[in-house]
Amino acid sequence: MDIRTMTYEKLEQPAVRSALFCPRADWVHPPAGSFEREVEVEKGVRLPLRYHLGATEPGAVNILFFHGNGEVAADYDELAPRFNQAGLNLVVAEYRGYGRAGGEPTVRGMIRDAHQLLPLVRETLRQEGKTGHLAVMGRSLGSVAAIDLAAAAAPELVDGLIIESGISHTIPLLLALGVDVGSCGLTSEADGFCNVQKIAFFTKPTYILHAQHDQLIPVALAEALQASCGSQSKEFQIVPGADHNNIIERVDRLYFEAIARFCRKLGQPPRRKKPGVR
Repeated sequence: MDIRTMTYEKLEQPAVRSALFCPRADWVHPPAGSFEREVEVEKGVRLPLRYHLGATEPGAVNILFFHGNGEVAADYDELAPRFNQAGLNLVVAEYRGYGRAGGEPTVRGMIRDAHQLLPLVRETLRQEGKTGHLAVMGRSLGSVAAIDLAAAAAPELVDGLIIESGISHTIPLLLALGVDVGSCGLTSEADGFCNVQKIAFFTKPTYILHAQHDQLIPVALAEALQASCGSQSKEFQIVPGADHNNIIERVDRLYFEAIARFCRKLGQPPRRKKPGVR
């Protein structure tokens, strides 16, 4: 499987794309202490990135975050201080057609843009003196960009992967969203995102958290990401009582503490299991 040659042709059909993307034009100025930088990903198409770099710990981990399909980058302005308080810097990427980003959202564009943004984000972090490890994080639809980026980017560019409410198998998700997959010619995962196949290529620390009552992506499907992940240092956390959109609401500070605890492991060699019966 060559990730770089995938075209996602069947996912670009209007009936599929309109179910996957729910763009909003909402935008506000970044809060005090944060800033926004725009990146031109192709002629006439500029994407804003929101930088919340308030973590004070030396070597604080940086998270490049890809949000869900009904969100915009500005939605994370209120949550960013909580990441910072947990010792994490947060950079939130935007998709085409969302917020004040140019263009129209497409699957190909979302994935291609993520690869263009990564080195530019790393350079901006360097300029700001934020030289800690970098983790890529994706929530819901954002897991598509995050997993592809982690799997296909140069190993030295991504130190860890965090997936929240992530997509494993494409067709069950599209059915849950009301897409007539038969009329769209979607017959197998080869027609979809191939997240389960892609995550097998990523061998660095990985943290997957998923809601117990996720109504779009059942836990049983999410477990496929964990099983396929190529990392020797991977964790799978089920959030009791939560659904697809309320994990933070259910567990509050524990959410940020768990992510920070995982991020402290980045750059460390995987622990060897001791021989013996377990």
